[in-house]
Amino acid sequence: MSVDRDWMLAHIPHQGSMCLLDHVAEWDAQGMKAVATSHLSPDNPLRADGRLGAANGIEYAAQAMAVHTALLGTTQADAAVAERPRAGFLASVRNTTLHVARLDDIGEALAIEVTLMHGEPNCILYQFAVRSASGRDLLDGRATVIIDATALDNR
Repeated sequence: MSVDRDWMLAHIPHQGSMCLLDHVAEWDAQGMKAVATSHLSPDNPLRADGRLGAANGIEYAAQAMAVHTALLGTTQADAAVAERPRAGFLASVRNTTLHVARLDDIGEALAIEVTLMHGEPNCILYQFAVRSASGRDLLDGRATVIIDATALDNR
């Protein structure tokens, strides 16, 4: 299965220029590696004052987590009839280290890697890393994702 930008637009909530990833390089049930070049775009929607700070790499990782979750869902159902996933949210980001100040001055593609550490039906824990294509560490950390906020008990 080819997991390109068109596939992602059809399977994750992020649309238009907010879909930051270009394609998935590889994936399995434990994790995924994606590639992005949108950090180089002057009209990247996450830029502020013409700059793209390294903390925005967390959004790149979050989108990779959304794609991985969608991929896992399509392996459990016919991909042609799989529903678009509900919008989830990052509940927690921990142990995050920014190794650089900015992403927009990284002159090569970003390699985004997410590894599933623990999963429950509505809560998933991922380890993530964003590196330059040549392997330079840019940021890494751990994130907890709630898949469907409407399923939470609002007592």
